Amino acid sequence: MTATAPREGQLWSRCGGCATLLYRKRLRRNLDVCPECGAHARVAAPERLLQLVDPGSFTALPDRPAEVDPIGFVDLLPYPHRLTAARAGTGLAEAVVCGTATVGRHPCVLAVMDFRFLGGSLGCVVGELITRAAERALTDGVPLVLVTASGGARMQEGALSLMQMATVSQAIAALREDGLLTVSVLTDPTYGGVAASFATNTDVVLAENGARMGFAGPRVIRQVTGRDLPEGFQTADFLLRHGQVDMVVPRHALRGRLVALLAAARAVRRSASRPAVPRQEPSPLVARPAGGAIAETAPGGDAWETVRLARHPGRPTTLDYLETAFDGFVELHGDRLGADCPAVVGGLARLDGRPVMVIGHQKGHTTAELVGRNFGMASPAGHRKALRLMRLAARLGLPVVTLVDTPGADPGVSAEEQGQAAAIAENILALTVLPTPVVAVITGEGGSGGALALAVADRVLMLQHAVYSVISPEGCAAILWPDRGAAPQAARALRLTAPDLCRLGIVDDVVPEPAPAAHHDPGAAAQALREAVLAHLLPLLDVPPATLVRRRRQRFRRFGAARFGARAGAR
Repeated sequence: MTATAPREGQLWSRCGGCATLLYRKRLRRNLDVCPECGAHARVAAPERLLQLVDPGSFTALPDRPAEVDPIGFVDLLPYPHRLTAARAGTGLAEAVVCGTATVGRHPCVLAVMDFRFLGGSLGCVVGELITRAAERALTDGVPLVLVTASGGARMQEGALSLMQMATVSQAIAALREDGLLTVSVLTDPTYGGVAASFATNTDVVLAENGARMGFAGPRVIRQVTGRDLPEGFQTADFLLRHGQVDMVVPRHALRGRLVALLAAARAVRRSASRPAVPRQEPSPLVARPAGGAIAETAPGGDAWETVRLARHPGRPTTLDYLETAFDGFVELHGDRLGADCPAVVGGLARLDGRPVMVIGHQKGHTTAELVGRNFGMASPAGHRKALRLMRLAARLGLPVVTLVDTPGADPGVSAEEQGQAAAIAENILALTVLPTPVVAVITGEGGSGGALALAVADRVLMLQHAVYSVISPEGCAAILWPDRGAAPQAARALRLTAPDLCRLGIVDDVVPEPAPAAHHDPGAAAQALREAVLAHLLPLLDVPPATLVRRRRQRFRRFGAARFGARAGAR
């Protein structure tokens, strides 16, 4: 059991691991590690910095976050009220503290997350600040150290919070390209969108003793699978045994490990000549004028009804579109590491006579097909198969078309054992630098990180009755409302329909469906998809690869807090 952090002002604290009553000052001297059983209590970001950096060396980055409420989310409370309470309760402006410092006299940039602030959730401001920390590391030519503590992406900011996974990942990619060390320190807990992006796509991944990390949380896995979880599931030692972290480090040794890593990186850096990197000045974190408020969903497009249409079993699947909208499909199988996930299909095809690589989620229509394809929920092998095909397309100079239709990535025990979070993170990272055109189409459900793993693209299209969201309406309702019966209300609050996402700038175009929906006339739906993909793909074919990558990065960089102010989503 994980120890809980004691409250300030307490003289005594009870260990969450062994229940021993401990003198608070003694516990603090021991870095909030129980001297009896070794349980590591959660540590606030300011205390973590005191433990890691040289005394007096930390300087916070000057950026001040704006009030951000991009979709005007309201559950039992308006989102701004939750932010106000979190700031009052933690004394922090947001769920991450970023700055420059030295560790063992080695300069670096740090971004330290704080679980006390709305569960350390990844929202637009958090993504913006971590991205700016990475950009500062690139400018200064120093390593980046990330200390993660998060329950995942922030539901109250809808799909924009999902975009932060790509935004931060591409900043990590820029550091990797420049030969700068990136290190993540996983602390308890690190889940969801944070685990499936920057927490696991750094050069070195350390796990503090007692840390838990995974794409899906234990409660979700139990609900979906109905299975008891293995002993020690998703713990630091579990992650080490399954090859998902470089080392497990007790808290008292963590600073020493970082010093050794930073020293090695500095020695290598000194031996290599490095051209100056001009700093790209980001837009200031300011609120957008009230006149730029995001409009309501188009009349007649009830969000919950759209969710039901997106999930309809008769809706055309990826294989259906490959038979009708594309020509000459040749399926390629396997991740080359031991498995072939049936929830992801891909291979070579032709579109208007042009060769393309098509990759998509595959559900099915009958119960047997849905079960056989795992309802379109990709395993790590599925994400690695997709990654292999993306890289093959780049080598062959072929554009990539992805068809997204998944409720989310596979949340099962075996998926976690095989590194689901890291597999998604690697796909996102690879797509940010893929030197070939990428067009993604959300054809049905676009669920969370499982969807984003195929949707970091130059152009993102959505079918008229598709949905794209950071979390399912049922999952959101279960967390923020008293019961799952509030799913229709959650669907409306999440702003997950195609018109919503067009207004947010996440989607470039809406592909019309035959009335009343695609499954009533699959042939017409396929023709509309074919025409839309061609219209957006053809202009990309003549763009130089370096320009493609730069523009793709700019696309996802703009989803930060600079664009959406406090009253932007006010209703």
